Amino acid sequence: MKTKLLLPNQFKKPGWIILIPSALLGMYVIIAEHTFNFLKARVFTFYNKSFLFDTSQTVRFGFIDHNLTNTVVGVLFIIGALLVAFSREKSEDEFIAKIRLESLLWATYINYAILLFCFLFFYDYEFLYVMIFNMFTILVIFIIRFYYMLHKAKKSLSHEKQS
Repeated sequence: MKTKLLLPNQFKKPGWIILIPSALLGMYVIIAEHTFNFLKARVFTFYNKSFLFDTSQTVRFGFIDHNLTNTVVGVLFIIGALLVAFSREKSEDEFIAKIRLESLLWATYINYAILLFCFLFFYDYEFLYVMIFNMFTILVIFIIRFYYMLHKAKKSLSHEKQS
């Protein structure tokens, strides 16, 4: 089966090479609350409101000084996850397409179930953190489920060949 929207299989390896270090680095940045000073830069922003609603520091369509640690880690994670999630398998067939679709639906359901839970039990800045993590969870859940189901299918196929 030829799915037009999937990336070529060669993108999968660079995806893993980007995804794993960026995930580990992201966890480190979050847990240690660490930023890298060499990533401080003057960047363009569409809108930036100062902390505690001080409107004198609001910038619209202008430049601000900002540390890009979270931005770089987030962009690398998303690029790596997209490459891993949406690269073809070496033998992409209807069965794999079915697993891919079911995994995407499953990831969507789980992602929104988590989001509904968080809407009910997290507030203020804690909810902002939930929303930040929520940007990544659908890809993470999809990748975990898709590769788990592929592994499970290959394992059952190898058991059938041995019998």
